[in-house]
Amino acid sequence: MKRMLILLLFFCNALIARAQRIIEPSAAKHPEWTRSFPPFQIAGNLYYVGTADLACYLITTSGGNILINTGLASSEQQITTNIKTLGFRISDTKILLTTQAHFDHMGAMAAIKKITKAKMMVDEGDATVVADGGLSDYDLKGGVRTFKPVKADRILHNGDSIKLGNMKLTILHHPGHTKGSCSYLFDVKDNKRNYRVLIANMPTIVTDKKFSDISSYPGIANDYAYTLKAMKGLKFDIWLASHGSQFDLLSKHKPGSPYNPMVFADKKNYYDEINELQEEYDKKIAEK
Repeated sequence: MKRMLILLLFFCNALIARAQRIIEPSAAKHPEWTRSFPPFQIAGNLYYVGTADLACYLITTSGGNILINTGLASSEQQITTNIKTLGFRISDTKILLTTQAHFDHMGAMAAIKKITKAKMMVDEGDATVVADGGLSDYDLKGGVRTFKPVKADRILHNGDSIKLGNMKLTILHHPGHTKGSCSYLFDVKDNKRNYRVLIANMPTIVTDKKFSDISSYPGIANDYAYTLKAMKGLKFDIWLASHGSQFDLLSKHKPGSPYNPMVFADKKNYYDEINELQEEYDKKIAEK
């Protein structure tokens, strides 16, 4: 009996140790996720500071700066270097946001939060996953953390305002890809005009399972339907996304290109992407 208890205790401790480990999935199939990309000014006080595909955005304000997404854990140095290259200080970051609680957007978040002491704000649907480092992600099967857990300082809900200095962002709850995937709407301006900016979290389908088989996310089908409908009705001037490939970053902006916000005013591209995702959703719903 004593031997059985010892073995059981050993097994339980092994499971706990495994759950506490951080095992970031390999990005070997996505070299563009780690490939460096020169930072640049998108429009007004909005800047791109991510890699060639993992989109990270810096919004400067009169009261400090806002950073949206951080890429992989290894992206920390690239992001901080990119911000410095643009002439800003990482220490001026006051608010951290994410478009989704996946390791390819949350990987360096804990490290940057530690450096900056910035407030982490998270959509209510992703709050648990952010807090446990991906352990409770509905589509993961390994029972491990895929990024370092981050404590949320504020839980956000659909339509909430995020204010800092002279800036106000509106969060849009766009679940499906994750339970708390979200987009952001806000205005920036330069010496020519104002721009209504949409940073969209596109509702791609990540699971290979039928929606009806995902017991940990029983509302997934309805969430995708809601998000697709909501995103079709958005009004904006320029749009961006969580991945550069989703809004054709590499074809729209070459390193060293002059400032030109209107290259991102490709609304046809946006609606084509949404319509394609709608078709994928319809096929998924039709699965038997």
